Amino acid sequence: MTTRVAFLFPGQGSQAVGMGADIFASSPAAQRVFAATDDALGFSLSDLCFNGPETTLRDTINAQPAIVTVSLAYLAALQEALSPGEPSSWSTPLTPAFVAGHSVGEWSALPVAGALDLKETILAVRERGRLMEHEGTVCPGGMSAVIAMDEEPLHQVCQEATEQALAELAGATTHPGQGRVIIANYNAPGQIVISGEKRALELAGELAKARGAKRVIPLAVSGAFHSPVMEPAAQGLAKTLAELELREAALPIIANIDGTPLTDPSHLRQELAQQVASSVQWVKTIQYLVEAGVNIFIEIGPGQALAGMVKRIAKGVTIMNVGNASEVAKAAAQLREQDVLA
Repeated sequence: MTTRVAFLFPGQGSQAVGMGADIFASSPAAQRVFAATDDALGFSLSDLCFNGPETTLRDTINAQPAIVTVSLAYLAALQEALSPGEPSSWSTPLTPAFVAGHSVGEWSALPVAGALDLKETILAVRERGRLMEHEGTVCPGGMSAVIAMDEEPLHQVCQEATEQALAELAGATTHPGQGRVIIANYNAPGQIVISGEKRALELAGELAKARGAKRVIPLAVSGAFHSPVMEPAAQGLAKTLAELELREAALPIIANIDGTPLTDPSHLRQELAQQVASSVQWVKTIQYLVEAGVNIFIEIGPGQALAGMVKRIAKGVTIMNVGNASEVAKAAAQLREQDVLA
């Protein structure tokens, strides 16, 4: 095993109509991934990825399994490209030291680490999307990126906005997320996302701008992900996870909640359930990996959001993207040159 490589998998928001079509056309390994997920779900998720419509693909119940599928298809194609004509798997011939994913990207890491098979992963991720989408309708809320404000003052803003929103409700709460807003994503220095119930989020945005935030940008999401609004979804997901035969992970998966490595099935169950209602500690995740000796980060999946975050967190590391067919070929050539195969 190399001690230098980490695979990173993106989360919701990275989806786009057409994703995966190029690698499906050129890679038998990627074709097998799409066929397996279509079979598991009982409908053509691949057609939705390739052809849309965008409004349907954007729905959380579809976007989440679509992103996981496309990410794993690109990984399968990369491993295939690294060993043409030879057997390959999620983790061979290039075996990472660690795997990590941002939000639903953490589920992409499960098959790669050997903790869960592909079909079970996709079915569980679709249920995750359904549960999260449902809470977005029961307790409307959202997420906003806050630009140029430090963590501590923004944490204080969220506390004050929550106190004010709860005071306005005067105790008349029927949902655990009502009147609450928190920091949801610690993405990178200067890139922090807040999430919460509609009124609390609105108040936090106003307070943040009044206290020096350069901008507060609402995100195009269907709910207040990674906030207390998702607590019922976390409970529902815990029931789904209890029925899955999670195995000991052969590769450490870095937890979103605290940025530490997990391999034990019981710990993974706790992480994957509670993660939907907890903050994503991406800065801690990357810092842990750097301290553990990782110096090659490969973002595998649609978009380049994680690569941008890593650039802001870690200096002097190599960052690769594997999010289209040409990037698969480029990364394979670069990895061969650097002699990092298992």
